[in-house]
Order: sequence, then C-alpha cells, then structure tokens
Amino acid sequence: MPVTTARVTADLPFVAAQVHDDRVAWRHLRDGQWHDLTYTEVAEWVMELASGLVHLGIAPGDRVCVLSETRPEWSAVELAVLAAGGVVVPIYASSAPEECAWIIGDSGAVLLIAETTEQRAKVDGIRDQAPALRDVIVMDDGGLAELRSQGRTSPLPAELDDRRAAIDPDDPTVIIYTSGTTGPPKGCVLTNRNFITMCRLTEELSYVLVDDVVYLFLPLAHVFAQIVHLSAMHVGATLAFYGGDATKIVPELAQVRPTYLPSVPRIFEKVYTAATAGVPEDQLRQAVKVGLAVRELQAAGRPLPPDLAAAFATVDPVFAKVRAIFGGRLRQALSGAAPISVEVLEFFTAAGVPVLEGYGMSESTGVGTVNTLTRHKLGSVGTFGMAGLQLKVDEDGEILMNGPHVFAGYWNNPAATAEVLTDGWLHTGDLGEVDDDGFVTITGRKKDIIITAGGKNIAPANVENQLRQSRWISHAVVYGDRKPYLVALITLDQDEVVPWATAQGLPADLPTLARTPEVQALIQQVVDEANSHFSHLSQVKRFTILDRDLSQDDGELTPTLKVKRRVVHSTHAERYNELYA
Repeated sequence: MPVTTARVTADLPFVAAQVHDDRVAWRHLRDGQWHDLTYTEVAEWVMELASGLVHLGIAPGDRVCVLSETRPEWSAVELAVLAAGGVVVPIYASSAPEECAWIIGDSGAVLLIAETTEQRAKVDGIRDQAPALRDVIVMDDGGLAELRSQGRTSPLPAELDDRRAAIDPDDPTVIIYTSGTTGPPKGCVLTNRNFITMCRLTEELSYVLVDDVVYLFLPLAHVFAQIVHLSAMHVGATLAFYGGDATKIVPELAQVRPTYLPSVPRIFEKVYTAATAGVPEDQLRQAVKVGLAVRELQAAGRPLPPDLAAAFATVDPVFAKVRAIFGGRLRQALSGAAPISVEVLEFFTAAGVPVLEGYGMSESTGVGTVNTLTRHKLGSVGTFGMAGLQLKVDEDGEILMNGPHVFAGYWNNPAATAEVLTDGWLHTGDLGEVDDDGFVTITGRKKDIIITAGGKNIAPANVENQLRQSRWISHAVVYGDRKPYLVALITLDQDEVVPWATAQGLPADLPTLARTPEVQALIQQVVDEANSHFSHLSQVKRFTILDRDLSQDDGELTPTLKVKRRVVHSTHAERYNELYA
C-alpha cells in the first residue's frame, strides 16, 4: 500500500485521506469504550477546524499555542492550525503559569487552545505578559465544538487550498520550547522540511508500518510524540491515544495490543522491576542468557538445538507474562529521551519484546541515530547511516549533526542559535563515541561533565544510570565538581520500598523510612554493587537519601522526567555539603 506523499506538513491529513480512505487513523477511549476514526473522518474534522480558525482571524504565519494532555483533539487542532497556514506552539499540560506566560509571550501567539477551564485559569492571570494573545478556546467547554461548527456551516476549501499551496518547505511548522534544564526555555523552530524528512526516514527504516497499531501516551508538546503522531499518519498506521490517566497505561496496553510502542525508559523499567521481583539474580541471569541465544537463532532463521529449546521452555512462562503485559503482539518498542540500562534491554529482547534505543533532540526534529530490528547493538543508540543525514564526533567528543533534520534556529534568539549552529552543523552538547561498526554510544552531556579536584573527567549519567537500575531507587543525582570524590542524592521508589518495608515491620512513610538504618543498609548494598562497575575515581563514596521523590512541581524534573541537575544541586546544596563535612 502506498504511503502519504505530502509536500508540506499541512498536506498530511488530506493526502492521507486520499490514500488510506476508510482505514482507521485514530483510536481513542471515551466512556470506557475504544472508538475509531477513519482517515477520511480525521481529514473532515481537520478541515472544519481549519475553516473555523480562518473565520476566527488566524492568518498565515500566526502562532497558536496548545495547552493540553495528549488526546485526539490535540492532534486535530495541530493539523488544523497548519492547514490554516499557522504555526503550532505546544505547551506541556504540567507547565506552571509562569512557564505558560513565557512561551505565549515569547512566541507572540495570538490564540491559545486549552484543554480544560483549569488550564485556561493558568493564563487568566498572565494576560498582561502576552500582549499579542487575542483569544482563548477551551476544548472541554464547548469552544472547540463551536469552532468546528463554524467551519462546517461556512467552509472555506478554496481559501485553505490557497494557504497550503503558499507554504514553503522551509517555513516554520512547530515551535517546540525546550524543557529549560539550563535556563529559560528556547523555542526550537522546526520546519516543514524537517518534519517531512522525519516522516520519510520513518518509512525508510520501516519503523512504523501501514498495519501497525501505535499506542501514544507521550506528551505531544515533546518532539518524540510529534514524530509518532505525524509519521503514523504519513505511513497510514493506526494511532491509539491513551485515555489520559497515566496510572492506567499498562492496563490499556493489554486492551489496545499495540504492535509498536514509543516510550520513555521509566515504563520499561517499571515492567522489568515487576516481572523480575522475587527472581534470584543467578536464575534471572541464566534465563536472559538462554532467551538471548534463542532470539539470535530465530532472527537468523536457524533451528533451535534440542537442549536449548528445552532450557527455553522452562523460562518462557516468565517471558510470556511480559509479552502479555504489552498485549501479546508487540513488534518492537522504541525507548528515547533518557538512557536505559543494557540489562533491561537484554531482558526484554530475551522475552521477545525488542526494545530499541534511539537518539535525537528537539533541535534535530527528534532524529539522529537509531537501532532497527535488522541492525542493532544493545547499549548503543544505533547508527547514523540514514540517507542525507550526517553525524560526526568533534575533537572534544561532542556529537555534531548536519542534514535536512536540523532545525532552523531558536525563535527570536539569534545569539543562542549561533552557539549551536556552525556552518550547518548542530552542536548537540552531547558527548559520544562511534565504534568500528558505526554504532553510537552517548557518554554524557558536555555541560554535565564533573571534573574532580584531582582533574578526573567523569560523566555522571553513567553512574546514575547504574544506580537507577535498582528497584529501590527512583532517582540518583551524582555530584562532585571540584570535589575530592563523588557523592549522590538518592530518592526511593515508593511503589517498591513501601511494600518491602511493611514486610520488614518498618514504617510505611518515606520520610521516616529514608532515615532508618535498614533502608540505609539496603541502599548501601545498591551503591556498592553499582560502584563495582566503575574505576575507583568514578565511584560514589557517600550518599544521602531524600525524604521524597524529585518532582515537576518543585522544578526538579522536566515534563519528560529529565532531572534538572542545576535545580537539584541548588535546592539540596546543604545535603550535598553535609556529605563532604
């Protein structure tokens, strides 16, 4: 079946309707039931909303902010804004009023479409900081239905055709504001060329296939979800939106039964922890070894030796439960936005649930390197041998990228743009290595590198990732710049520690548990095991356990759960200093 051949992003829903017609485009949960929308129905929805936006006064090039959780209305609004010739500016649903004010004001948005009246309330008090903002529409308060009704009763097909025809491939499509781990968010200007390139790469790599069912819970304010949303439409796959409750993601996976799952590491880590709880370490290691040997032979189309088949039959019941959690037909999963341990990846590969890592950033339209089912190396973020994309490692180890996936620059910020774009090359700020087979490994962030008092350069992410593989640890933030040794701030995983503590007859609240000798000893064992993987100078010598988890509300995490290292260091400076007393 042919895929969508759109000239610009705004053409996607209309060309897709011509190509895929009554195939299911979107699946969503309403009143406890899953409902389907065909490609034709989606195109009609988008056309009506786009006409409504034109009637409202949206002109070509106008910026429109969307403040909402991931849901089909989000995607419909985005495609409608593009069809009207506008530019979409996403805002995370978890954003504070101050963050909303910055993005709306900096982008010069003329319209905000909010999911709920609660989201609208964030904007009511900051209108003076967004002088260009003319209107606010609330999805769940009838505003979106009214906009669509206006477009339905007074359609403007010729006007919309003209607007789409006037769009240049290098015009902005979406301005994604970075999560601001090192300062105020900067608006990454992503063009039509960027997104069409990304769609074609997805097709070229067979990452999303026409018969796929893709489950999407990632925030559409993030470039990762944008890749999924647009490339699924390009290919003609079915996109299933999660129901809006993060605690029900795992049950929904069993209902949707996706064939492709894009996710952040935390989901896989949670499933891994649950599946391996109570399994002795030596038995787990042997089961994974057997599973990996079986998968390697299966991939090569070779028969299983009788002794290997018998060994696999004894461990596969555990793996079968893992496959069932994901719905039983998952073809592949992609983990991005943060590192994930090789041990976790090996476990899922052995279980028959291939979880592959990729690497990209907002400034590269989420594209960079990727593993595929036919060419992958666990522990790496894949290769960069995709047509038209270039990657190299600078003398200082920084990864540089060039090609049609590289963004146009930061909105209204030429100075910041000049810092990261040189002669078309994007300076990613990430440090990495390329092995003899062309596979890339990320070794850390250039700005995060710790230089100890003895002059040793250490990438904290490596140590932190090792610590976070423990079922007891939620976050670990290593510290030690200009210090004699490394220390770590550790938070407990409440879902795992509390049941363990109850079984031990210990208190069930985190603040008390964090101070008990039993928990201190438990975490010390984890630290000792993690340290065994590193040289003496890269080991954590002391740690402190926080009496709560890190959170977005306290400004310590981004919406995609990345740690804002500087905020954590500043907020908990006294705790770090005590470790050096």
